[in-house]
Amino acid sequence: MPTNDTASPVWYPTNPAQKGLWVLDRVEQLRRTSMIPTVVEFVSPIDHVLLIAAVQRVLGRHPSLRSRFRLDADGKRIEYHTDGDPAAAGFIDVEADGWSPDDLDRLLEVLCYEPFDLANEPPVRAEVIRIDATRTLLVFSVHHIVCDGWSRTLLMAEIAQVYRASAAGTDPVLSSPPHPSKVVTMANSVDAAERVPEIVDRLRGVPMGDGIPFRRSTDDTSLAGASQSSEFDEELTEALMTAAAEEGCTPFMTAVALLASTLARTGEQRDFLFAFGWPGREDPAAAEAIGMFMNTAVLRVQIGETATWRDLLRETRAAAMEAFIDADVPLDAVTAGLRPNRDVIWPPLSTVLVNMTEVPADMVLGPDLTGKLVPLPSLHMKYDLGLFVRLLGSGSRKRLELSVDYIKALYAHDDIAGLFADLRRSAKDLTHSLEDTVTEQSAPTNDLTTSEGRIGLVRDLWLEVLKLDNVADDVSFFDVGGDSLLLIVLVEKLSEATGLPIRTTDLFRAGTIKSQAALLVTPAKTTTSRPASGSSRDRLLDAARSRSAVND
Repeated sequence: MPTNDTASPVWYPTNPAQKGLWVLDRVEQLRRTSMIPTVVEFVSPIDHVLLIAAVQRVLGRHPSLRSRFRLDADGKRIEYHTDGDPAAAGFIDVEADGWSPDDLDRLLEVLCYEPFDLANEPPVRAEVIRIDATRTLLVFSVHHIVCDGWSRTLLMAEIAQVYRASAAGTDPVLSSPPHPSKVVTMANSVDAAERVPEIVDRLRGVPMGDGIPFRRSTDDTSLAGASQSSEFDEELTEALMTAAAEEGCTPFMTAVALLASTLARTGEQRDFLFAFGWPGREDPAAAEAIGMFMNTAVLRVQIGETATWRDLLRETRAAAMEAFIDADVPLDAVTAGLRPNRDVIWPPLSTVLVNMTEVPADMVLGPDLTGKLVPLPSLHMKYDLGLFVRLLGSGSRKRLELSVDYIKALYAHDDIAGLFADLRRSAKDLTHSLEDTVTEQSAPTNDLTTSEGRIGLVRDLWLEVLKLDNVADDVSFFDVGGDSLLLIVLVEKLSEATGLPIRTTDLFRAGTIKSQAALLVTPAKTTTSRPASGSSRDRLLDAARSRSAVND
C-alpha cells in the first residue's frame, strides 16, 4: 500500500526500492518545471537576420544570461561566474528543411523544456523559426535560476527595441545592465532571522494540505499539467468588485477569498495556506535587472463556522497585508521553522499557488509587425494547482478571468470544471449579502462528474436565462421562449460555469437540456511529449528529428 505525507500533493510507494525509483523520476520531472519558456508568433514578413541579431545582442549583454554554475559539495553552496560565452541564437527554416507539423511540435517541446547543463552551457536558449513566408516563431527558454516573470517581460521588450532600432538604421539606447550580485531584494540574514519567529507563530498549526476535496490519491510521478479558464460576466464582476471594495480587497485578495470559501463549502477544511509570488522589485535599482529576484510568500486564511462574507474579506485582507509586509523574508527560512524535516521533492508549505496573471506586452517590431504569445506545447507544474487572476476590459465593462493550472495526474478535467462552477456560486453568494454566512450555500452545487449534475446545471441556467420556474429536460430551447440572443447568453453562462469552450453552434444543434448536458463530458484534448536528452543546440535538433523518425 502507498503512504502519504499530508503536505504532499501525491502518494508514493512504501517499498524502499520502488520509492527510490519514484523519487528519481519525480526529480527528473521537477527539472522541467525550472524552465521559463516563451513562444512568440509573428504573422507578417519579418527580417530574420535582424531578429537573430537582436536576440543575440540581448542574450550576450546580460551577465546573468552568461552564467555558469558549480556545486560546492563540501561547502554546501552553489558558486557561479558570469564571464561565460553567451548563448547563440539559432535559425531554422521549417519550409526549406522539410519539418512536418509533428516535427515542429516535438521541436518546440524540446526547445522549451529540455533541461540545461548549468555547469557547461548558458542558462538560456533561443531559436528563430521560419514557418513560411508570413509566419515566424521566436522561441526562447531561460532557467529559473537566472530569470523570473518580470525578467522575461524585460527581455521581450529589449529584443523588440533592438530590432526596431536596427531596422531604422540607428543604435538602440540601452541602459547598462546591473550585475545580479549588486541587486538586493531579500531581507538580510540578521533582519530575516529576527522576523521569522513572528511569521512562524502566525502560521503555526495550519494544515499543510490544502483541503481540496477532489484531489486524487495516486502514485503517478508525472507533473504534466493542463489549464482551464473561465470568465465572470460584467454584471457579476462589477457586483463582486464593488462588494469586495467595501472591505478594501484587491482582485487578488478577492480571488483568495473565493478560493478559500469554495474549498470550505465543498470540503471539511476551514484553515488554508496559499502561496503567491512576490516580484521583489520595489527598489528602482532592481527594475531593469535580469535575474531571479522573486520570492514565494504564503498567506493563511481561516474561516469560522459562523463567519460571514464580510468577516472573510476582512480576514483575507489582513492576512494578505501581513504576507506582503514579510514577503522579502526567504521562504526557505520560514519553511525551516514550520517544517524542518520536509522532503524537498514537495512544495515547501502549500501545494496551491494564487497569483495575478502577468502577461507580457506584445512584441512590436514595427508597423503591422507585432508578435503575440502563443500557448506552450505542454505544461509542467511546480504546484499541484495554481489559480491565476486577471481583470479584462475597462471601466464598468470589466470581466474577471480565472485560470487554473493543474497536475493532470491529480485532477480530472471535470473536477476543474466543477471548481469553476463552485467559484462562480461563491461569487454570487458573496454579492448577495456580505452578512450571509460563508458556509451556507444558496443552492446545492451540481456535481459535474455525474449525468444528473450536468443536467441539473444546464436546467438551472435555462431557468435563469429564460426566466421560467420549471422546464422539461427534453423540450427544445426555442419552443419554451428561447431565441438566438438568449442562446448566446446561455453559451456565456454555461462557459463561465464549466470552464469549457462551449460554442453557440453546438448548443443550437443540441437543443434540449439533456443533449446540451451531454456536451459537458468531452474534455479538452491536450498533447504531451517527452523531452529528448542532450543540451547543445545540435543535440536538441537531432533529438527532435530522431523522435520524429521513431514516431513515423
